[in-house]
Amino acid sequence: MSKIKNIIFDIGNVLIDFDWDGHVKRICGNLSEEALYRINFAAWGNNRWDKFDLGIDAREVISEMLSYAPEYSKEMRALFANFGDCFIRRDSTIPWLQDLKSRGYKVYYLSNYSHIAIESNRECLDFLPLMDGGIFSCDVHVIKPDREIYALLAEKYNLVPDECVFIDDLERNVQGARDFGFAGIRCVSVKQVQEDLNKMLAE
Repeated sequence: MSKIKNIIFDIGNVLIDFDWDGHVKRICGNLSEEALYRINFAAWGNNRWDKFDLGIDAREVISEMLSYAPEYSKEMRALFANFGDCFIRRDSTIPWLQDLKSRGYKVYYLSNYSHIAIESNRECLDFLPLMDGGIFSCDVHVIKPDREIYALLAEKYNLVPDECVFIDDLERNVQGARDFGFAGIRCVSVKQVQEDLNKMLAE
């Protein structure tokens, strides 16, 4: 049998859906492709989005983003005023976690997540009380795949790395976990990741 005792989850696109592209289309769908590119670059270019996840004040981050596309400030303000619409609850998450816990596994979260995201839609995080603990990057001011954030989780909960598997939708974060000593699985779909995890646990 596997020696895995602890299953560590990313949140966005693993336990919930994060649909920024759909959100932009719903708010800004009447704009040109060039305009949508400018808005997305203002939000994501030069790692600006990471500042949310590092715990920098959202007002400061949004102000910086607006400076890169001032002609679309109205649209960008609307995007963040309705930011919670990006985060979509998954009906499969709670049964999945309950099943793993019933089989004796500890479940944790380790997510690049911002204060504005938490406050914008707490309902989609309704699974958190089931978990044995976790870390939001905004609380520790470190983001994946920085080795330090994996170490912080392991230290906080006295986790032995080779007894842990980490699940994330981004390969760079999975590789960061592997480099630290966790096993890793990239999540492409719910069905795929559940099958891959069950196979690993049965080995």
